[in-house]
Amino acid sequence: MSEPVTNVAEYTVSEISFALKREIEERFGFVRVRGEISGYRGPHSSGHAYFSLKDEGARIEAVIWRGTMGKIRFRPEEGMEVIATGRLTTFPGSSKYQIVIEQMEPAGVGALMALLEERRRKLAAEGLFEAARKRPLPFLPKVIGVVTSPTGAVIRDILHRLADRFPVHVLVWPVRVQGETSAAEVAAAIRGFDALPEGGDIPRPDVLIVARGGGSLEDLWGFNEEVVVRAAADCSIPLISAVGHETDWTLIDHVADVRAPTPTGAAEMAVPVRRELLDRTADLARRLDGAAHRGIDLRRTRLLAAARALPKPADVLALPRQRLDAVGLALVAALRTNTTVHGRRFERVAARLGLGGLERANALHRERLGALAARAARAVAEALRRDHARLDRAVAIFDAVNHKATLRRGFALVRDGEGRPVFSAAAVLAGARLDVEFADGRIAVTAEGEPAEPSPAAASGARKPKAKRGGPDQGSLF
Repeated sequence: MSEPVTNVAEYTVSEISFALKREIEERFGFVRVRGEISGYRGPHSSGHAYFSLKDEGARIEAVIWRGTMGKIRFRPEEGMEVIATGRLTTFPGSSKYQIVIEQMEPAGVGALMALLEERRRKLAAEGLFEAARKRPLPFLPKVIGVVTSPTGAVIRDILHRLADRFPVHVLVWPVRVQGETSAAEVAAAIRGFDALPEGGDIPRPDVLIVARGGGSLEDLWGFNEEVVVRAAADCSIPLISAVGHETDWTLIDHVADVRAPTPTGAAEMAVPVRRELLDRTADLARRLDGAAHRGIDLRRTRLLAAARALPKPADVLALPRQRLDAVGLALVAALRTNTTVHGRRFERVAARLGLGGLERANALHRERLGALAARAARAVAEALRRDHARLDRAVAIFDAVNHKATLRRGFALVRDGEGRPVFSAAAVLAGARLDVEFADGRIAVTAEGEPAEPSPAAASGARKPKAKRGGPDQGSLF
C-alpha cells in the first residue's frame, strides 16, 4: 500500500525557528515593557546580564549586553519594577522569545522610594544609623580627604571654601558619582582612605568628605547602595556626607558622622575660620598679659607691706642676748659653788689623813682644781664662741632684709606726707612736704621746681637691670 501524497510544505527546525524570529522582530520591533525584575544575579562573567521580566500573568526573558549595561544609570535589583525599552527577538537554541534591552529605568519614583525605604529599615535594624556610633569632627584637621568627581564644580567649591577659611592639605580620590560603577568606586575610595597607615608616604586624612552635586533620585542612587553605606559605617575616619542639595537625602547621610546640606557647607564644617582663631588667640594673650601684670603688682604691694612690718634688729636680738647673759652669769656662779663643795670635801679628807697626807691631798686637790678650771674655761669660751657665731649670722640675715642696711650704704628712703614711699620724681608735686630717712635719722623737706620728665624705661614700667651686689650703682631695695 503506498503512502498518501500531501501538499503541505516541509520545513526544517532551523527554518521554522528563524522564520519565527524574523516575524517577531519585523512585527514588533522596538517595544516598551513594564514588569518586575526576576532572577537577577548581576552581570555574567562576560559582562552581559540575563534575567526575566514578569507580572502577575506572564514572564518574558530579558538580556542586557555588556555595552548597554554600563549606560544604565541605576543598578538593577531583584524585585524592582522597571520599564525596559528594546527589541523583541527569539533565541532558536531554546525555542523562547526574549527582549534585548537597550534602555531601562525604574517604573516611577514610587518604586525606587519603596525600595529605598525597605533598604533603610534593613540597615537601621542592624544599628548602622545609631547616634552613638557617630564621632565628633576634629577641631583643626591637618589633612582632608575628598571623595568626588575630579572634573565637576563640587571639588572647586570645596577647595575654594577651604582656602578662604583655613588652608589645609587636601587629598582627592577621583570617582564616578553617577552610573553603574559609581557605588563600587565610592566604597573603594572610602576604604582606601581608611586603609592608609599613620606616618606613611601618603598622609592619612583626619576627616573625609564624600560629595556630589544635586540630581534626581536616579542620579543619586549610587549613594543609596548598600556597599557604600557599609563602607562608610566601617570607616574609622570621621566622615561628612555632602550629597545633593539640602532637600536631597541618601542612605549615606544616615550613616555619616555629620551630614552637610551642600558640598560648600561640608568645607565649612571641616575647618574653622583662621582669622577668628587669630583674633581669639590675640585676645587671650592680652588677657593673660594683663593678669600677669596685675599679679606682679599685687605681690609687690604685699612685699612692701611685709617689709614695713618687720621688727628692728635690736628687738629681734634683745631676747637672745639677755638669755646669753643670764646663762653666762649662772655658769660662773655654778663653777664657784662647785669649787666650794669640792674644797670642803677635800678639807674633810685631809683632816683624816694627817699633815703629810694633807699636803699630798692639797697638791692633788690643787692639780684637780686646775684641770677642772681649765676645762671649765675652755667650755665657757667654746659656748660663748658658738653663741656669738649664731648671733652674728642672725644679724647678717636681718641686715640683708632690713632697709636700714641699704640706708647705711648711702641711700635714702623718701615718704610723702602720709608716710607712703615715693618711687618716682613724677609723683612729687612742687611744694609737697616730704620725709627723708637716712641711716642716722630723718629730716623733713619741701619739694621745689617741676619734676623731671620720666625716662622711656620708667614711663613704660620697665625695670632696670639688676646691679651686681656691692657695686657702686646698686638700686634702691624699694
